[in-house]
Amino acid sequence: MKEILQYLCTWKFWKELFIMTLGMAIAAAAVYYFMMPSKLVLGSISGLSIVLANVFTMLGIPVKVSAVVTVINAILLILAWLLIGKEFGAKTVYTAMILGPLLEFWEKVCPYERLIEAGQTSIMADPLLDLICFVLVVSISQTILFSINASTGGLDILAKIVNKYLHFDIGVSVTVAGALICCTAFAINPFRMVVIGLIGTWMNGLALDYFMASVNKRKRICIVSDRSEEIRAYIVETLERGCTLYDVHGGHSGDPHVEIQALLTQDEFSHVMDFVKKHDIHAFITAGNVSEVYGMWNKTKHKKVEK
Repeated sequence: MKEILQYLCTWKFWKELFIMTLGMAIAAAAVYYFMMPSKLVLGSISGLSIVLANVFTMLGIPVKVSAVVTVINAILLILAWLLIGKEFGAKTVYTAMILGPLLEFWEKVCPYERLIEAGQTSIMADPLLDLICFVLVVSISQTILFSINASTGGLDILAKIVNKYLHFDIGVSVTVAGALICCTAFAINPFRMVVIGLIGTWMNGLALDYFMASVNKRKRICIVSDRSEEIRAYIVETLERGCTLYDVHGGHSGDPHVEIQALLTQDEFSHVMDFVKKHDIHAFITAGNVSEVYGMWNKTKHKKVEK
């Protein structure tokens, strides 16, 4: 209990709490302003909630989408605790449970009816444009959450359960679960709208991969120089990054050299290039983009370097 209280008093906790709330507020805006008016149903718990809310309404039982979202997420969180185990993160519990209240928040702040012009059925007045806007906005939200090791819950929970018990890859699990949810839209939408939803589910995956690759992008550099020790010292002592040294020989001259390999942020890579240029160091340098990093590499910059 003492450790929990200490963690609650840290800057990291409050910073990530703010980021999670902001990310979910963006996701709720995407659902409220683009999914709900156009009745788009993508492979998500929000889409399933829209279907169920409309079905209940047709049966004479008016139910708000926000209430259905909250109930479904609560059920999934219980299933995750029972079927997946304690490793399920508290972050997902928080993000999943605030989606419903945030939908209510946007409804109070600015109802989407105010933004729909006379004679239109949705904000963009075109299902395809509504779909594109939704995918872009919700992908930004997912990127924000994934960058701090959180998620929106909902479909992610369902995919993990499918992955554990049916032994599908997690990516296939998300696709299968998303497609099944899209198909429930036949209860309220024509065939054309269901197909648009399936396309949107696929587009969401592509957009998310693109944004995640951009956020996580690192530079892998290889440097060969007669003054490799100066460059190594700058990377290790000034940037406070690790590097790997290899003994290599020139294929043409046969002369021995030391090759430096390091993984840097974009800013750190710029600092290395400025250092080489400023000190007139002759070097052969190659650099490539790396989209994912695992293990002990620290994502944050260790020391701020003045230019």
